[in-house]
Amino acid sequence: MQTFDVIVIGAGSGLHVADAAAEQKLKVAVIEAGPMGGTCLNRGCIPSKMVIHSADVMETIQNAEKFGIKVSGAKTNFAAITKRVSSIVDKDAKDIEDALMKDKNITLFKGTARFTGDYTLEVNKQKIKGKKIVIAAGTREFIPPVEGLESSGYITSTEALRLKNQPKHLIIIGGGYIAAEMAHFYGMMGTKITIFQRDKFMIPREDGEVAEAFTKAFSKKYEVITEASVNKVEKKGKNFVVHAGKKKVTGDQLLVATGRVPNTDILEVGKTAVKMSKRGFIEVDEYMETSQKNVYALGDIAGVYLFKHSANLEAQYVSHNLFSKKKSKVNYDAMPHAVFSSPQIAGVGMTEEQLVEKKIKYSVGRYEYIHTGMGAAIDEQDGFVKVLVDPKTNKILGCHIMGKDASTLIHEVLVAMRTEGTLSPIRRTVHIHPALNEVVQRAFFNIE
Repeated sequence: MQTFDVIVIGAGSGLHVADAAAEQKLKVAVIEAGPMGGTCLNRGCIPSKMVIHSADVMETIQNAEKFGIKVSGAKTNFAAITKRVSSIVDKDAKDIEDALMKDKNITLFKGTARFTGDYTLEVNKQKIKGKKIVIAAGTREFIPPVEGLESSGYITSTEALRLKNQPKHLIIIGGGYIAAEMAHFYGMMGTKITIFQRDKFMIPREDGEVAEAFTKAFSKKYEVITEASVNKVEKKGKNFVVHAGKKKVTGDQLLVATGRVPNTDILEVGKTAVKMSKRGFIEVDEYMETSQKNVYALGDIAGVYLFKHSANLEAQYVSHNLFSKKKSKVNYDAMPHAVFSSPQIAGVGMTEEQLVEKKIKYSVGRYEYIHTGMGAAIDEQDGFVKVLVDPKTNKILGCHIMGKDASTLIHEVLVAMRTEGTLSPIRRTVHIHPALNEVVQRAFFNIE
């Protein structure tokens, strides 16, 4: 049995830890069943944003006439879009693998790992042992127990990003951020979209006002059926028939986007002393260490945040804490997120509903894009910025943006929250007029 100084399970953000260990001339094992780069590179944030850019371009073309520009004859080449994205992603994954293979301190095991006991794993029928282990094996799609769904031939976002043939009518089960982004892409390509969402609004984890406004805006473009739990799926010929109570919709493709589950069951983490939550996520302390000494977890499988940028942050801390006598607690202050749909969404901190639930006093600042110079120029009718502030200390409790470039606009709020923490830096900053970020400035001056 081979023994390694460090074993890293998962070749996404875990690679940051593997590289750090290899730089110290330690004997490192990396285990990965799929292509290198993890979920983000291969089937998540990178390919999805590439195809979404094509959707954004098409939306600009479709809206051109209201700005005095008539565009005719614009056509999409769906196969070319997905082929371009897949080729870029696959090359990047191969480049990462080639780099790993050249590193004399890293041994790559391409296969599915499973624990056989404490600090011991089996991969490709070979047992290996690690003095220190980092579990960064991510999550996979959750498939709800709906009658007829399992055998229907549905797709998930993984397959949706690599389809060669464009569906005429795509039915989506789920109304979260993956559903919103995939609907935006396929919808702008010309596919008819129907979304079944069991909650009252789409993207229900967002601030309630944002979720409601987004659902209203999205429903202008696509068929959004809310408060609808799918109870049956039928396959009739090449078509899918989806039932939700008395509602029945037929389409030629079915996408399931109903959340994620951790891969701890596949890894058989239960055979170790590593504790897990009821939902199967690995429990970690403030240093990302598990209940078992010298075993760490990071990224989606730890379930603190399910973002690539949070996983990268955690990897930095794990790289330090693995080898340092003085460990550092992960600083999650102002952890942001974004939904790259149309309209775009970005958020950080607490929602209004969370503040009410925790009985925290707050003041609200709000401002609409359309009432700024650039907002009027681009005719952003639905967008707004909402900021939540402690009325006594002026501390920023949360900020939520819906509209053009929301994922970019929120960054000045992030800097303020990570440094001084109050609204003062934003109010003191001179904002370019008439740049779009004036909408953020005005929301911070419009607090009541």
